Amino acid sequence: MEAILLGIYAFFVWLIFFKFKWLPWTFISQVIVITIPIVGLTTLILALNVVAPSSHDVRVLKYVINMVPQVRGRVLEVPAEGNRHMKKGDVLFRIDPTPYQQAVDAAAAALANAEGSSRELEEQLKGAEAQVAQANARVRQATAQVELARKRVEENRALVAKGAGNRFDLEQAETNLRDAEAGLDGAHNNEGQALASERQIRQRMGAKVNGEWAQVAQARAQLENAKWELDQTTVRAPADGTPINLQLRPGSMTAAFPVTPVLTFVEDEMTVVALYDQNELFNVKPGDEAEIALLTLPGEIIKAKVDSIIWAQGQGQSPISTVLPQTGPSVFPPGQFPVKLTVDPKYRDFFLAAGARGDAAIYTEHVEEIHILRKVIMRVGTKLNYLVLKLH
Repeated sequence: MEAILLGIYAFFVWLIFFKFKWLPWTFISQVIVITIPIVGLTTLILALNVVAPSSHDVRVLKYVINMVPQVRGRVLEVPAEGNRHMKKGDVLFRIDPTPYQQAVDAAAAALANAEGSSRELEEQLKGAEAQVAQANARVRQATAQVELARKRVEENRALVAKGAGNRFDLEQAETNLRDAEAGLDGAHNNEGQALASERQIRQRMGAKVNGEWAQVAQARAQLENAKWELDQTTVRAPADGTPINLQLRPGSMTAAFPVTPVLTFVEDEMTVVALYDQNELFNVKPGDEAEIALLTLPGEIIKAKVDSIIWAQGQGQSPISTVLPQTGPSVFPPGQFPVKLTVDPKYRDFFLAAGARGDAAIYTEHVEEIHILRKVIMRVGTKLNYLVLKLH
C-alpha cells in the first residue's frame, strides 16, 4: 500500500514539476517534495496501527480429542479412514462384544432371580405380618381375660372378707386368674416369635431404593452397567470432524488407558486467535469488525468480529519453584495477548485447517475514514500469498 501511495504521489509530482511545470523545481521544492511523503506516510502508518491494528500471527485452533475406548478387547473392524471427514455418531471402530454380551445375559438372569426371590419374600412377609396381627389379637384377648379374672378375684375377696362370700368361689377365681395369666404369657411368646420371623424376613429383603428392594436395585444396576459396557464396544465420532493419526487395525487389542489413545480426532469446531502487542489493544473491544487472510487460502479475505481479548499469558504467572524468579540480566520481551475472533457464519464452509497461519486486521470505531487503507493492504497481502518464493 505504501508503494502505491508513493507511486500516486510521484505521478502528481511529475505532472506538477515536469510535465506542466506549474512550479519550479528548486532546492526548496525538492526538500518539500521529499519531506511530505516521509512525514505523511509515517503519520498515516502510526495512526493506522492505532485505529486498525494488524497482526502477522493469526492461528486457527481446533479442539483435539484423544480417543480412548471405555472397555478393553480385540478390535473387530475400523470403518473410519484417516484424514476422511466424518459426521457425529459415525462409527470409528468396534470392539469384540462377545464377553460384554455374556455379562449382559448373566446380569439379566441375576435380576430375574432377584425379582423372583423378592416376590417370594414379599409373600412370606405378608404371611408373617398376618401372623403378627393374629398374635396381637390374641394378646389383646388374653389381656382382657386377665383383667376380667383379676376383677373377679378382687370381688370374691371383698365378699369373703365381709363373710358374704364363698371361699371356694375365691379359690376358683384365683385359679382362673392364673390360667388367664399363663394364656397371656403364651400369647406374648407367640407375638414375639411372629415379630422375630417378620424381622428376619425384612433383613433378608433389605432396604428399599427408589421403590424397590435393595437386592433387586443392585441387580438392576449391574445389568445397566453391563449394557453400558456393551454399548461402549462401538466407538463413535464425538462430533463432526476428522480422525488423524489412525493406526488402529482389526485384531489390535485396546484398553481403557488414557495415556495411550488409539487415534486423534480433530473437531470441525474452531477458534481463531490473533496475537497483538500489548499497546495495540487499548482501542479494541468485543464486536469490532475484523478481517483474516490465511496462507492456506490465498486471495481470500474472511470476515470476522472480535469475540474477546484473552487478558492472560504465561508471563503473568509465577511458577512454583524452589528458586527465585529470574529478573535479569536477560529480560524476556513483553508477551503478546491473543484476541479471539469469531468467523462470520457464511465462511463456515471454508476449509480452515488446524494450525493455519496468516494475518488479521481489526477495525475499531476510531478514524474510520482511513480503515480503507488497511483493507487495501490486507487484500494486496492475500494476493501475494499466491507467490511461492522458493528456488527449488
